[in-house]
Amino acid sequence: MKKVSLFLISLLILTGCSAVKSVKIAVTNPSEIDRANEMVHVEWNKVVEKLVLTGGETFVIRNESGAQVPYQIIYDGEATPQSVIFPASVLKGGTVNYTIEPGKPEEFAKKTFGRAVPERKDDFAWENDRIAFRMYGPALANENPSNGVDVWLKKTNDLIVDKFYKDDLENKISYHLDHGLGLDCYKVGHTLGAGGVAPFFNDSLWIGGHYSRAKLLYSGILRTAFELEYDSVPLDNKIITEKIIIYLDAYSQFSKAVVSYDGDFENFQVAGGIWLHSDQELGNMQSKPESGYIAYGENASDSKVPAGRTYLGVIFPDGMKTVDRRNDHLIGLADYKKGDQFIYYFGAGWSDWGFDTDDAWFEHVDKCAAQVKQPLQLVVQ
Repeated sequence: MKKVSLFLISLLILTGCSAVKSVKIAVTNPSEIDRANEMVHVEWNKVVEKLVLTGGETFVIRNESGAQVPYQIIYDGEATPQSVIFPASVLKGGTVNYTIEPGKPEEFAKKTFGRAVPERKDDFAWENDRIAFRMYGPALANENPSNGVDVWLKKTNDLIVDKFYKDDLENKISYHLDHGLGLDCYKVGHTLGAGGVAPFFNDSLWIGGHYSRAKLLYSGILRTAFELEYDSVPLDNKIITEKIIIYLDAYSQFSKAVVSYDGDFENFQVAGGIWLHSDQELGNMQSKPESGYIAYGENASDSKVPAGRTYLGVIFPDGMKTVDRRNDHLIGLADYKKGDQFIYYFGAGWSDWGFDTDDAWFEHVDKCAAQVKQPLQLVVQ
């Protein structure tokens, strides 16, 4: 009995020694661009294994100054956590250390949001602290079936989607006018709007209609994700299907989209595009296919009063094969084959909040395109 007790004591000591009180995350910026509040991912297993967390424990993440930073646990459709994301800021060529340790996290303001909006003809709307978007659903089919992206311009870090819909539907305060927080002054029509995607085949752009089904995956303080399915995507004389998963992080002007197609088709090109609003004066364009982006600046397209300049951008992380003008769109093209997951980014900005000139927006898109090509690097210590 004495030998067993000594063995158990030794085992407990060894187990205790194997646990650590904190985990260091070294975040390195390999690029020549300073990075601010960019989301990084830590695999959940690496946190659990090192901290030996149990189901009831909580943890905090601290920067080098000891201040807590917000984080979000990502499940990715699984029953257990898959990763932890948090915003990191690292100067060009530098490394910054973050610490994960047991503790009670502070309450941080929610910076992203998304939901289906059945009370407004099946919109799906999403936003962060910088910008807001929406896509159109089945209830709008008789008026304007479109898979184009609509953008809502903001000049507040607050979340405004629910307020804008409530004020418009119940209080008759139109979100097409700026009442101090921003507005919807972007016209989509049957186009790709502010960064939609479509097949490009037989020298034609095949713009689709509304989504068939929408599913919110999660809506957290730092990231919102949802899935749209399209059952009736035109492709020459065929109909194929599309699934698109969209992610929006806090602090970013750009949504990330993961697109896949299925059905009976040959390989085609996929187009990410910006409508040039043929009913008004042509704006300023910048395209760098080798850097993987197109960008556009124009007068607000659908406002009853002047609302400054609207800015749009589309980024392909793997580069654009070519850039074209087609059907009053500026489009970037890339090859697509069945079974692929095509990843791209679309985003927007406003002259009334953050981007004083067209050149300021173009510089921002150029910087974002460089960032997605060189993600921040993590080492768990």
